[in-house]
Amino acid sequence: MTNFNTRLVHPPVQDDNNTGAVNVPIYQATTFAFPSVETPGKDDYSRSGNPTRRALEEQLADLEGGVAGFAFASGMAAIHAALAIFKRGDHLIVGQQIYGGTFRLLHQFFQRWGLSITTVDTRDLEAIAAAIRPNTKAIYFEPVTNPLLHVTPIKAVARLAHQHQLLTIVDNTFLSPYLLRPLSWGADIVIHSATKYLAGHSVVSAGAVVVNSQELAQRLYFIQNALGSILSPKDSSTLMLGIKTLGLRLDRQMANVKQLIHYLHGRPEVQQIYYPGIAGQPDYPTLHQEARGAGGVFSFELDEETVDPVKFVNSLHLFKLAVSLGAVESLVELPSRMSHAELKPAEQRAAGIKPGLIRMAVGIEDYHDQLADIQQAIKHAHQSKEEF
Repeated sequence: MTNFNTRLVHPPVQDDNNTGAVNVPIYQATTFAFPSVETPGKDDYSRSGNPTRRALEEQLADLEGGVAGFAFASGMAAIHAALAIFKRGDHLIVGQQIYGGTFRLLHQFFQRWGLSITTVDTRDLEAIAAAIRPNTKAIYFEPVTNPLLHVTPIKAVARLAHQHQLLTIVDNTFLSPYLLRPLSWGADIVIHSATKYLAGHSVVSAGAVVVNSQELAQRLYFIQNALGSILSPKDSSTLMLGIKTLGLRLDRQMANVKQLIHYLHGRPEVQQIYYPGIAGQPDYPTLHQEARGAGGVFSFELDEETVDPVKFVNSLHLFKLAVSLGAVESLVELPSRMSHAELKPAEQRAAGIKPGLIRMAVGIEDYHDQLADIQQAIKHAHQSKEEF
């Protein structure tokens, strides 16, 4: 069974189930008995290894084409573990547009720990090269950024990194291995907030790291075991259930996105659309050199003189006002008032975050219902604007 969608459905078998169960059982055990002092078993303590979590980790490694995978209690725990391989005095080059939690971890934790950080636009290879120092150890970026969906080519960055003996670390949350496999383009470490597309149902918090070498696997395993921020057996099982439908969900989500963009493209209230998954959009050629699609998230800018963006998002019913993505239900957020609210107005505009910018994480509902929800919200926002 070598095709990707088949591997989504069938995680590796752990060879210790005598019941005939077609799914990996939940081994809800913290301790495993030794057959004898001389012959310890495969597992001894669940923090160090658990059959349910191991099946998930082996599947994650297989899907990403890596040597080993590691499952954590959250996406931030996974990012923490990946960055914990570095030491005081090391220098990292980091993409300008990264998840806010990653930015906070880097600048409010790891900098106090002794790491130095330089942020650059990773689409600019000359800027990356200019930022490299003698103590630089890695380049960290998101190939599709949030919320403007700018695209950085992995192969070009990895080639530059390897010329300078640097690691390439890619957060692949937005696309998942169904659409993009960074290790195949030269990345060394791939990170996921598995809470999002991999799990897909807003019911489990999880993170994942996949590496391309045994040396990195040993370092990540030490950190995972030492820090202990592992994914529980039950949550590992829930995540594996979500992974089974990853391809089906993303295909439906991307089809829905394209229908909604087709409608919004002709609306006079919409000034700009951000989605590199449609021909003619910026970064479309760059994305499709390495990825199969752009995922289920897109952003657009409303004309604030015509439509009140706050009234628009508050008027949506099917699209829930929430700050996640990748699940079966549709979500919406207003970045200037939610995910980027801690930035001053001038800082927001410098980052391209305008008051009228809307980000939608599109679910698997019938797109006719999604479209009707957007239409009524635009109408309501028009009416609200006229009242003032």
